[in-house]
Amino acid sequence: MSKSLVETRIWIDGCFDFAHHGHAGAMLQARQHGTELYVGVHSDEDILENKGPVVMTLDERLAAVDGCRWATKSVPGAPYVTDPAVMDHYGCKYVVHGDDITTDANGEDCYKVVKELGRFIVVKRTPNISTTDLVGRMLLYSKNHHLSPILAKDWQDYAAGQPSHPLLQPDAVKRYKDYATCEDGKNPGVAVFAYTKDTGEVHELVKPSAERFKSSRIYYIDGGFDLFNPGHIVALKKLKERAAADSAVVLVGVNDDEDVNKHKGINYPIMNLFERSLCVLQSKYIDGIVLGAPYKPNKNYILEFPVPVVKVFHGPTSEDADPYSEMKELGLYENLGSHKYDNISTEDIASRVLKNREAYEERQRRKGWKSEHERQLEQQAKKLDK
Repeated sequence: MSKSLVETRIWIDGCFDFAHHGHAGAMLQARQHGTELYVGVHSDEDILENKGPVVMTLDERLAAVDGCRWATKSVPGAPYVTDPAVMDHYGCKYVVHGDDITTDANGEDCYKVVKELGRFIVVKRTPNISTTDLVGRMLLYSKNHHLSPILAKDWQDYAAGQPSHPLLQPDAVKRYKDYATCEDGKNPGVAVFAYTKDTGEVHELVKPSAERFKSSRIYYIDGGFDLFNPGHIVALKKLKERAAADSAVVLVGVNDDEDVNKHKGINYPIMNLFERSLCVLQSKYIDGIVLGAPYKPNKNYILEFPVPVVKVFHGPTSEDADPYSEMKELGLYENLGSHKYDNISTEDIASRVLKNREAYEERQRRKGWKSEHERQLEQQAKKLDK
């Protein structure tokens, strides 16, 4: 039975394959239009029919959506072509989508019906990131997207109003401030710090809400968080639950591209530091992040924060060299232990793509055809609007 429609309950739907920051950006903008956000997630079968093979299963994609700070409720198996009857069932009056056109297998606009009903809200699509882009990087073994570490000179330039590093440019800082907002997508929420690799100093880039760091304890965890996946998400959820029981906050260090590539090799990380940090920043299970955090945390580093680091965690995956030896000597280190998705790694996801290389290459070709068709539909729509 349909519920009465709620003006401030917003609907958004999609594949949400890979938890990249473009998906988070869409959910953020959607949440800013209301007080609740219902997220429809398409089935594996519908995506295969209309777009191509998924990388992440429905269950894995739901974990990513449920872990987003701005999502109120996920709806599994939402139809690929947005159905106002489904929106009605969940009491959502409006659907939000980016300013691009998405088509089904027949080349029809997936939002044609809701547009005609006046129940469609357009937001800006997040530029320069998509699941297709990430799959392309894996297939081509590209490293052109990697960014250099943040150094003291970069921070000095930023402080002087002449930013030189890509992560400290006005557009990037604005994105960090947006993704750091609390559950309403508007007000201050979590903290963003930047680590200067040559001096070992930590600088505050985005100030958190006044309440966020009232706790006098930090639970710290770090890593690459490449292709931000259910393994990362559930680990952070588990840590957040433990931290809350100890009245502590969760601070996440995100290693720079140079360190990740040094220890992972090939073309890792698939996502650069900007992309990986935004993925972590949108998580409802964190209270702050550190851009370019050191691969080996030491005593001087953990003393840089506004309140004491009382525990340093790492997941069940092993490292070639132990980066936590000093933390162990200080009695701060603890292994987070196993969880539901501890078998998933960045390498595992890349392997899923490469094992099905032919199918994904066909998806890339198909995406090219769809993109041209969707571009033509957009041009036609603009002519009609004039």
